[in-house]
Amino acid sequence: MHLIVTRSFPPEMGGMQSLMWGLANSISKYNLIKVFADYHKNHKEFDEKVSFSIERIKGAKLIRKYRKAYLVNEFIKENKKIECIIADHWKSLELIKSNKKKICLIHSKEINHNKGSRLNNRVLNVLNNVDYVVSNSKYTKNLAIENGVKSEKIIVINPGVYPIKLIEKKNLLEADKLLKNKNPRLITVSRFDKRKNHEKVIMALRNLKQIYPNIIYTCVGYGEEEDNIKKLVNELKLEEQVLFLKDISQDLKNALVTKSNLFVMPSIIYKRSVEGFGIAYVEAAQCGIPSIGGKDGGASDAIIDKETGIICDGNNLEEIYSSIDLVLKNNSYKELGNKAKEYSTKFEWDNIIKEYLKIL
Repeated sequence: MHLIVTRSFPPEMGGMQSLMWGLANSISKYNLIKVFADYHKNHKEFDEKVSFSIERIKGAKLIRKYRKAYLVNEFIKENKKIECIIADHWKSLELIKSNKKKICLIHSKEINHNKGSRLNNRVLNVLNNVDYVVSNSKYTKNLAIENGVKSEKIIVINPGVYPIKLIEKKNLLEADKLLKNKNPRLITVSRFDKRKNHEKVIMALRNLKQIYPNIIYTCVGYGEEEDNIKKLVNELKLEEQVLFLKDISQDLKNALVTKSNLFVMPSIIYKRSVEGFGIAYVEAAQCGIPSIGGKDGGASDAIIDKETGIICDGNNLEEIYSSIDLVLKNNSYKELGNKAKEYSTKFEWDNIIKEYLKIL
C-alpha cells in the first residue's frame, strides 16, 4: 500500500491539484493507495466517485498541517503493509515520522530560498533524508542541487497529462465567435503573474500589429497582475487586439487553444519565483499548437527549440517579437504544431507513470 500526502487535490482546481490527481489515479491502477488531502467544501461528491480512499483534514493551515501529520503517523503505526509515502511538497513530509520509503516532489519556487537561511535548512532537512526527490524538470533539479539537495537523491520525472477529449463542435463555434474571424491568433492560458510575462507580450503586440493588423491575443486567466495588464493594453491602444477571458469551461479553453496559431508564455525569473516546468505548453501541444517559452525555467523540458516551438529570452522584448514573427510568417506554426502534438504524447500519464513505478 502507498500513501499520498498532499496539500493540493481536486475538486480544488489548479496545476498542482491536477498533478496530484493524475499521480494518485495512475498509481491506483497498479497498487492500493490512500490519500491524505486538505478539506474542500465540495469534496464529498468528488471523493465518492474515485476508486481509492481519501481522508480529508479540516482546520486552519497550521493546525491542519499538524493534524494531518498526526493522522498519517497513526495510520502508519496501525498498518504494517505500507511500502511508500509520496508527498506533493517538503512541508507535507516535515512532520512524518517513519522509516518507510519516502518520495517528495519538487517544483521550483518552494525550494528556492537563500542558502543557509532557516527555510533552506528546513527544506534540506526533509529532502536530504528521503529516498527520492522527484523533480519536475532538469532546471528544477539543477536549482535543487544549487540549494544544497544531494544530487544522487534527485530524479527528473515531468508532470503528466491526460489525452484531451474530442472538442465538441459547439465549443469550436463559440471560440470562433469570440475570436471574431481575426488572424493570426496568439493565446496565453495562465495566471496573471509577473513571471508569466504578459507585459512583454503586450508590448511586442504593439509592433506585431504593424505587420499583422488583424492579429488577436487571447488572455485566459486571472491574478494579481490582471488590472496592470489591462491598463497597459489601454495605454497602448490595443483594446481591439486583446481579448480577456476567465471563468470559462475547460472545453472552451481547449477550443480557444485549438483555434489559435501560437501559445505564448515567455516566462522569466521574478524575485525567486520561476516556471519550474510549464504544463500549459504541453496542453497547447496536445491541441497541435506550438509555444513560445522563456529560457529561464523548465520550459525546455516541455518545448523542443525550433521543433515544437521556440525558447527565447523573456527579458528581451526584441527576441520575443522576432520569435513570434518567425513562427507566424510563412505559416510555419503548422509544421511546428504537428511536431508539438506528436511530442506531447511523451507526457501522457500512461507513459509518465512507468517512471514512477520504477521507484515505488
